[in-house]
Amino acid sequence: MTITLNNVGRRFNKEWIFRNLSTEFTSGNSYAILGPNGSGKSTLLSVLTGSLTPSEGQISFSENKDIPVEDIYKHISLAAPYLELVETFTLKELIDFHFKFKDFSAGLNAKSLVSILGLEKSANKEIKYFSSGMKQRTKLALACCSNSPILFLDEPTSNLDVQGVDWYRELIENYTKNRLTIIGSNQIQEYEFCRKHIQIADFK
Repeated sequence: MTITLNNVGRRFNKEWIFRNLSTEFTSGNSYAILGPNGSGKSTLLSVLTGSLTPSEGQISFSENKDIPVEDIYKHISLAAPYLELVETFTLKELIDFHFKFKDFSAGLNAKSLVSILGLEKSANKEIKYFSSGMKQRTKLALACCSNSPILFLDEPTSNLDVQGVDWYRELIENYTKNRLTIIGSNQIQEYEFCRKHIQIADFK
């Protein structure tokens, strides 16, 4: 899977968030999009996921053949603090619902996913009763354990304690091999494994 950007820029009103960004993201590599809060990391991720259209330049997606931007959602998984979970679902119901649209990564099923989360005792608890850390773990597990070639993570350790950060690192190690992984972050603990870095400030 390859995402190619050619002089891509995005603006809101008259302010450019970033522009003149030309680069290529390829499967088997991990990328960190870096910058302080409010710098445009999430905006760039939204362009890369096809949620936002560039204000200038071109973006293309390909996997042996070109993929229309309106179909890219079939190939991606995303976890971000601003994504909401269905609060009235139990954890088991949420997993069943999510995997109506995605396939499990090889060797996984609903039971093993609950085990990875370490939430066996909360499997029948409604999400609205989960702590912020439990919700963030759930978002990360749903994204990382889906069989999608592209994985997007925005501020992945938000609301995680020290043990949660260690759990996140193990999740990354186990479920990002051979994928295209792109992380928006300003915390080294979230992206230290990434081989390539893109500084938003370089494209202002």
